[in-house]
Amino acid sequence: MEPFTVHTGTAVPLRLSNVDTDQLVPARFAAGASRTAYARALLHDRRAEPGFVLNRPEYHGATIMVAGDNFGCGSSREMAVWALLNYGFRVIVAPSFGAIFRGNSLKNGLLTVTLPAAAVEQLWHAVEADPALAVTADLAALSVTAGDVRHPFEFDEYERWRLLNGLDDITLTERHLDAIEAYERTRRPALPTVTRGVA
Repeated sequence: MEPFTVHTGTAVPLRLSNVDTDQLVPARFAAGASRTAYARALLHDRRAEPGFVLNRPEYHGATIMVAGDNFGCGSSREMAVWALLNYGFRVIVAPSFGAIFRGNSLKNGLLTVTLPAAAVEQLWHAVEADPALAVTADLAALSVTAGDVRHPFEFDEYERWRLLNGLDDITLTERHLDAIEAYERTRRPALPTVTRGVA
């Protein structure tokens, strides 16, 4: 996983609340074998609406999404996070997130920033007035900046450390590989073993 420190990009204003994981990736797209092939599924049914914000050319290439309350609620569909990343998003800003979605985001390097509803509204207005406005999410400084406006945010220190260092569950485990291998060498042969390098 790539370390996340600071990201600057343009933002898309998704003025929707309660966007669940079935909207993010409809179930009929959830059977793919590759975690890198979900961009076309992202908000597929919403994108069928001609005026939908992701269809508007002024927001093409946006890497930050500013969404409504309870973003990512619903099932534990990890491909919802993969779809956002595949589409190009690095940061989601919202007043609140579904707990499982937020956990999946952190484990995949997608930054989820919780801001008060008034701050989200201010960001919506700013990027609607100027779709080319640069928005910066700074995990090191714990702030989101858009133009002259800066919004501080809080973040769990352990999760922040993981993102700043690009540590997912696998790389965290691999930090203890010497101890794991030493333990495996001393186990009784009758017990199950782990073979390194097997896919």
